Formats: sequence, structure tokens, C-alpha cells
Amino acid sequence: MQAAPVSSEAAGTTGQGGGPSTNLINILFPFIIIFAIMYIFLIMPQKRKDKQHRAMLSQLNKNDRVVTAGGIHAFVMSVKEGTVVLKIDDDKDVKITVNVGSIAQVIPKGEKESE
Repeated sequence: MQAAPVSSEAAGTTGQGGGPSTNLINILFPFIIIFAIMYIFLIMPQKRKDKQHRAMLSQLNKNDRVVTAGGIHAFVMSVKEGTVVLKIDDDKDVKITVNVGSIAQVIPKGEKESE
């Protein structure tokens, strides 16, 4: 019975100078690619959206029509540093104070409000 020849890989030797760092690169490369894809498709668009939302909030003025994160449609009565006073109903003069960050959308002036 003949013994099977032992290859350099099976014997644990690295062969042509490809040390353990080559194996480490081969293991980490897919993770680096996955992270890059996630960054491009998930993190960058969210950063862009946050930047646009902050710009929208910084341009908030009196008498702008807004929608809050809770779905309340109102007019801006005053803008303070961290809060906004909103007028909900003209007839009963209902006003609420909300955090600036809870404003989800500013409705353009020419657009009709859907009810």
C-alpha cells in the first residue's frame, strides 16, 4: 500500500511565500465589500435626507403650512430656538407648541391641502 503524497497545504506549510496575512486578507475582503455596499446604499442616502430635513427646518417661517410627525396639519405662528408654536384651528384659536424636530414636512404655499 502506498502512502498518498502530502501537499504543502495539507502539511500546513504556506508554499510560495503566502503567509498568514494572505489568509487574513481573503477572510476580511468580503466583509469590507459588504460594509462598503451598505455604506453606499444605506448610510449615505440617510445622511443626505437628514441634511435636507435640517435645511428645511432652518428655513421655517411664520405662516408656513406644516405637517408634524404625528400627522397634525397646522400653520406656524412663531419659531423659537427649539420649539415652534402651531395654530391648528382658526375658529377656536387652538395653538400647540412642538419641538422643531417633530416637523416632518413643510407644505408649499401653492399646493392645496388634501382633506
